[in-house]
Parts: sequence; C-alpha cells; structure tokens
Amino acid sequence: MSDKIQILIVEDDVDFSFLIKSMILKEPQMEVAGCAFNRQEAVTMACLLQPDIVLMDLNLSSTHLDGIGTSREIRLLTNAKIIILTAFENPQITIEACKNAYACAYVFKSQFSILADTIRKAAHGVSPQEQMINALILSDLSDAEHSVFKMMLGGDIKLKSTPKTIYNQKSALLKKLHLKNQSELIHIFGGMRFD
Repeated sequence: MSDKIQILIVEDDVDFSFLIKSMILKEPQMEVAGCAFNRQEAVTMACLLQPDIVLMDLNLSSTHLDGIGTSREIRLLTNAKIIILTAFENPQITIEACKNAYACAYVFKSQFSILADTIRKAAHGVSPQEQMINALILSDLSDAEHSVFKMMLGGDIKLKSTPKTIYNQKSALLKKLHLKNQSELIHIFGGMRFD
C-alpha cells in the first residue's frame, strides 16, 4: 500500500477532472486513486478504493447540489475526508453544503491554485477550515444536546437529566445531524477535539 495521499476525484466535467488529475500527478506525496463521474460510481469507487481524500464536485448532474448526498453517503461508508469543489462562489450556499455533506474543506474552482495545499492540510489532521465547519454543524444543537453529544462521543460528562430526557435529547440531536444512531455519530465526529 502506498504511503501517498490517495485521492478520488468525483467530477462530471471531464476537462476539469483532467486538470485536477494533472495537478495531483505533479505532487510527489499524492496519488490519484480513481476518477468518478456520477454518484453511483463515486460511492462504489470510494468503498472499493478507500481513498484518504475525496474531491467532490457539488453538482454532479442536472440535479442541483447532488454532491452533498453523495458526500454524506461516502462519509458514512468510508474513512475518507471530503473536500467540496464548487463553481458557486456563494459562501452561504457553500458553507451549508459543507455542513450537510460533513465535508472537511471546500475550494472554489476559481481558486484551483490552493487545492494541493488544501488536500495536504485535510490529509494531515484537522484543519482550521474543518474546525469551523464542525462548529457550524454543532451550532444547531442546544446546550443540553451539546452535552449529550460529547457524552455520546465518550466524553466524561455528568448529566443531571433523567434517562428519558437524555434519550429524547439523543434522538433530537441525531435527527438534527441527519444521523441514524450513535455509531454513525462516532464515525463522523469521533476525531473531534474538545477544549
């Protein structure tokens, strides 16, 4: 197995996919694991290849922002980190997409020159961009849900609520985070640090 950063490119624009691939080939510590052009290929290849990083186009087809659902599925099925690539230079749309996709970073296609550096930062730990996205994801939780969230991740949290209240808070926060159970929560957020 290579010690290079393994990257899966998910991009329906063949020319832009080629541009990304050419850039990665110039980076000695990176390697293209594969290229996918639609949702089904992306999920199948991510599960098969187990890349470190998935570069995900926000729009994979005429379906608006279908890269979000594809990213969520890949995040839940693999340990890959997702970097959103988008031509939409609307920060509000992009941040909301990153939150819903559990992405660790985003790059506007017009900022292509920063892509290699963004990949390196994502592959080698939790970047400031990832911390910001996680904070925004968790900002939708109440204070009580935040405590339950930390407890579900194994934090040493003493809750004064009744078991029924804690159960209800767990259910509410899983619903807010669009997750089915505690295992999915741990898979997505298990690497988070708490101050």
